[in-house]
Amino acid sequence: MDTYDLAVIIPTFNEEENIAAIIEAVNKVFQHNGIHGEILVVDDSSKDRTIPIVQEIADQNDNVRIIVRTEDHGLSQSVVEGFGVARSDIFQVIDADFSHPPELIPRFYEAIRDGADIAIGSRYTEGGDIEQWPLKRRVISLGATAFGRILFPEVTDPVSGFFAVRREVVAGAPLAPRGYKILMEVLGKGRWRSFVEIPFVFRDREEGESKLRLDTMTDYLRQCADITYFSAMHRAGSVWDEWKKIGRFGLVGISGIFVNMGLLYALTEFAGLYYLISAAIAIEVSIVNNFIWNDTWTFGATDNLRFERKTPRFLSFQAVSMGGLLVNVVVLFFLSDIAGVYYLVANLAGILVAFAWNYGVNRHYTWKKI
Repeated sequence: MDTYDLAVIIPTFNEEENIAAIIEAVNKVFQHNGIHGEILVVDDSSKDRTIPIVQEIADQNDNVRIIVRTEDHGLSQSVVEGFGVARSDIFQVIDADFSHPPELIPRFYEAIRDGADIAIGSRYTEGGDIEQWPLKRRVISLGATAFGRILFPEVTDPVSGFFAVRREVVAGAPLAPRGYKILMEVLGKGRWRSFVEIPFVFRDREEGESKLRLDTMTDYLRQCADITYFSAMHRAGSVWDEWKKIGRFGLVGISGIFVNMGLLYALTEFAGLYYLISAAIAIEVSIVNNFIWNDTWTFGATDNLRFERKTPRFLSFQAVSMGGLLVNVVVLFFLSDIAGVYYLVANLAGILVAFAWNYGVNRHYTWKKI
């Protein structure tokens, strides 16, 4: 049995318009870049001529194979089956419809060979883009991406279908995906430590019909819940690490409340300061308290003696905290005065929204490099 440098996995269902062209394009990429590569088409029992077209190509090309699946259909399930039968230690996943540019395959291959566990094609990092998409699809995609970044905040496009991965990342992993977001499953349950992102321009399919359906979002939400449950039960992986950060950030916030309330009382009752002056001092001290704990405990900064590095983080945290106070007040006012919600319930909602603001912005900006 021949082994290959790279296995390109192409999941298909009714792709007769595209499949011959994408196989030819991938083979040209192999030839031009000196890659000994395999093309593995995993088909979900297509009703058109996809299967005979691939079989005819495979009869003329030793590096082309087709697997026809007769049950448990789905793009993600097809990719997982491809992982199991591919004859390489590096897998590349690509769509059949040219929405993913095959000419970028060598960049993914080299990224994995240079040490990355996963190479992700990103539409949202610098240099990436989406073309020819209607507003509805853009909104759905942005929503799904934003939700995915709650679990994987360092990955700009965790729902990308264009990626490469080492065999050992997925070998033995309990992958149980539904729908189209196979990368989320790999990130959530695979064994990986490092990733790189490769920008690409997503182009809507050249031929054939898009398979986006309304129930795709339901499958996606179930998948996110399953990944979260898996991470909590095993207490391992990047999702578990992120939830630990969120938990620590919350505990630090609670400690800041006690600092704030205690200092406000002490300065007003014992030092005799006007309560608004006491409140301003108490707020600032609680912000300092929160920054120190988050810097050293939540995000694990190791440059504690490097004030030139710590100062910009503190100023950023200060600005974000002030923004959080504003968010809290705005939500409280809107829900209470405009929507008629009971003010204590409105304030609780404001606190939750402000917490999400504080964590999200600090996670992505203040401690981005930690």
